[in-house]
Formats: sequence, C-alpha cells, structure tokens
Amino acid sequence: MSAPQATRTTALHAGAWWLWALGLATAASRTTNPLLLGLLVGVAGYVVAARRTDAPWARSYGAFVKVGLVVLAIRLVFAFFLGSPVPGTHTLVTLPEVPLPDWAQGVRIGGRVTAEGMVFALYDGLKLATLLICVGAANALANPSRLLKSLPGALYEAGVAVVVAMTFAPNLIADVQRLRAARRLRGRRDRGVTALLQVGLPVLEGALERSVALAAAMDARGYGRSAQVPRAVRHTTSVLTLGGLLGICAGTYGLLGDTGAGYGLPLLLAGLVAALAGLRLGGRRSLRTRYRPERWGVRAWLVSGSGVAVAALMIWANACAPAALHPPAVPLTTPVLPLWPAASVLLGLVPALVAPVPRAPDRPQRAERAASGTRAVRNGRDDGVRGARDLPGGGPHPPQHTKEPTP
Repeated sequence: MSAPQATRTTALHAGAWWLWALGLATAASRTTNPLLLGLLVGVAGYVVAARRTDAPWARSYGAFVKVGLVVLAIRLVFAFFLGSPVPGTHTLVTLPEVPLPDWAQGVRIGGRVTAEGMVFALYDGLKLATLLICVGAANALANPSRLLKSLPGALYEAGVAVVVAMTFAPNLIADVQRLRAARRLRGRRDRGVTALLQVGLPVLEGALERSVALAAAMDARGYGRSAQVPRAVRHTTSVLTLGGLLGICAGTYGLLGDTGAGYGLPLLLAGLVAALAGLRLGGRRSLRTRYRPERWGVRAWLVSGSGVAVAALMIWANACAPAALHPPAVPLTTPVLPLWPAASVLLGLVPALVAPVPRAPDRPQRAERAASGTRAVRNGRDDGVRGARDLPGGGPHPPQHTKEPTP
C-alpha cells in the first residue's frame, strides 16, 4: 500500500501519532538496555525525518533531543558527585567526602566513584531521555489544532489549554531561530550569553503579541459559551466522570501490582465505561460544532497499531526475558541486543511506509521564480540602456527636445 500525498482530506489523524509515540515511550519504560533504547530513538528519529512537515511545531524535535541529552548529563553528574545506590568494586576516582549530620544518613557528597554506579546512572538517564524523545516525536508530527478538534465536547476547554501550552515551545523555538538568523545577516554574534539576552526581549514580545491575538480570536469565536443543562444531568456527569477516573486508576494499579490482577481488569473496564459515559453527557454543555471532522481511517489504525504492538511485545518480553531487557550493572557486563525484542521495535517503522507523505516545500520553486524574475528585470534594464545608447543623443539618456514657439 503506497503512501499518498498529504492533503486536507488524506492527512493522518493527530491522535494516531500520539498513540504511536506513547507506544514507543511505553516500550522504553520497560527496558534499560542501551541498545534497545538507542534503537527506539533511531526509529522515532527516522519516522520524524520521513514524515515531518515545515510547520512550526515540527521543528521542536531537535529541542527535545537536546533536552534529553541534558537530562542524561545531569543524571551522570549527580551520580558522580552524590554517589549511586549500586555498590561497585571498580573505583574510577575518589573525591573528598563532605561530612553530613546524622539525620542525612544515606546521602553523601563526594567519596568513591565506581564504574558500576556510573553505568547504572547511564542506563537510567538514557531511559528518561528516550521517553522525552518519543514525546518530542509526537509533538513534531501531530498537528495540535487538529488534535483539538477530535477531543470530546466535555474536554474542549481543557484541550484548548493543553494545545496552547504545547504550541508555546515550538513557536518559541521558531522565534529564536528567526532572530538568530537575522543577527547573522546583520553581522552580529548569535551565540553566547550576551546574544541570548539580546534575543530574549524580542522573543518575549512576540509571545505576548501571540497571546493577545489568541485571546482576541477566542473571544471573537465565542469561546466559553455553554448550554443550559439540568442540574441532575450535571451531577450525574460529575459522578460518572470522577468515578470512572478512580476506577481506571485502581484498575491500573491492580494490573501493575502482584496480587491485584484478579480484580484489576474488571475494575479498569468498568471505570473506562463510566468515564466515557460521563464525557458523553458532559458534551451536552458544549455548543461547538465540527466543520470537516477528522477521519480515523485505515492508515491511522496501522500507525497507532504499530505503536501499541511495540509496547505490547516489549511488555511481554519484559515478563519472559527480563535479563535481556535489564542488563545488570553489577557485575559489569556488555549489553547484548535481544533479537525478537529488537524486531518488535522495528514495527515502529510502519508510519514511515503507510503515513501520507508531506508535501515538498515550494521554496526552491519560489527561489527559482524570483531568480528568473530578477534576470528578466536585469535583461530588460540592459536592453533599455543599450537602446538608449543608440539614440541620436549618443548617451544613455535621449536628448532633451524643446518645444518650438508657435508663430
């Protein structure tokens, strides 16, 4: 099945991208094997590179990668200076230890730094960085405004707040890149603390202008209006929604626990049904209508299903072969790439094959048209100058003719 060109009607549902990314993030949370985590990062990066558009939010993937690297570095620094709970025998360096009072037992600053503790911190930080990168992939691929259209009416106000918060970071990154490019064109430095401080004020001004424009647009569209519903319906909606969410939390805890598997699944299903019923009733308060509702087609099922399959297979592998997914730090061993968990991670590449292909940017065409127009203007100007030189005046300007007096 060849992927079509992305248009208004064939664009993939934004929820499918989030389900795919959350599936990869769930798989990352089930392992500390650096090879599997690196494979998950590679899968997410390849799909983003293949299906990313030129929208402002699509440029935020690099920022999430940098944040993940910063988190990994902070985790290693903490393990180096504050120690690690993992005992080790391979001492790398011995730092001066700061004496602490009795109430701070279990905490130390300095002391012996072991290779086992640093390896354990590396595995832990790499898992957290992979989670951030997977979330960044969803933020770069899913259109926030189209995701907002798919929310139930009861969650519309909360969804607007979430979408505005999610689009703040990509727009901020786009503003910083634009201002840094403008500084480079003016021959000024775009790196360093001084340049960052000089860029900060225009970025803040742009964010405030967007906030005012967004507030005016929301007010013009009648945001915040709600229909009048009976009090009994409102109370029933609150009871079903809160009870359903509590049931989902309790059922999830039962499934994750060792002794609650018997009641966990029924309680989770009951809570899910109650929460959906509460959202259905709560949607009566919303006066919002949908123009061109988002379609959940076959490709959306394939994309979301690939992420769910990666998560399910990784959970199964964690139960069947936990040693392969969690290489020990004590004793130090070389991580081994398990074959069938790695093959299950490769299922995450399905969106790169079935998702609609984004339209190629027309910047080269515009540049070519601008260059051809410039050449045409230059040629026309040269022809005009050449023709002016052939006039009787002998120069680029024709001779001035004076009007003869009338007898």
